[in-house]
Amino acid sequence: MLRILLADDHAVLREGLKTLLQGAGWSVVAEAADGRSAVEQAIRTPVDVVVLDIGMPGLNGIEAARAMLRTRRNLVIVVLTMHAEEPYVIEALRAGIKGYVLKTQASSDLVEAIRTVMTGKTYLSPGIAGTVAEALQVGAEPKADPLTAREREVLQLVSEGRTTKEVASALGISVKTAETHRTRLMRKLDVHETAGLVRYAIRRGIIQA
Repeated sequence: MLRILLADDHAVLREGLKTLLQGAGWSVVAEAADGRSAVEQAIRTPVDVVVLDIGMPGLNGIEAARAMLRTRRNLVIVVLTMHAEEPYVIEALRAGIKGYVLKTQASSDLVEAIRTVMTGKTYLSPGIAGTVAEALQVGAEPKADPLTAREREVLQLVSEGRTTKEVASALGISVKTAETHRTRLMRKLDVHETAGLVRYAIRRGIIQA
């Protein structure tokens, strides 16, 4: 029986997805309401598949997936999202995510997605695959993100309105180190105000508008 970690910050949606997955004969052995808790659960709990919402506070699903796969390289991850735009999909695939399911189609697609990725294949909700293929053909694939994993974490927290002190506390680093990360990422992105960081974070799918 597949063991599944279910991570979404909406308890009602989690409950519905849990019912759906258990109806397919699988076991939801762990749940998480935010990205950092999901990473901790994935590392310490024996799970085969992670079903992960992209839009979670503190640490989004794509960054959470990257963190999980650094420790558990064979973990299979399927993400749920409201976004069908190709930059989100490509960033997810770059992170090592194997399944990309639109929330609006979760009831019909999620079970099929999990069955597909467990055979070693990649699954994209219908309609997304064509969009991504077309983007790649015309050379529209976004450039790789120049930021480090830590800088992306700082970017998300800053874009969510956290102060430097709050960023430091969330990441377990000093205020000075948090400020250094913020200064470095602004220099890398050639951005000079917080609003510019927010726009970049939305464009890269780090936070949702």
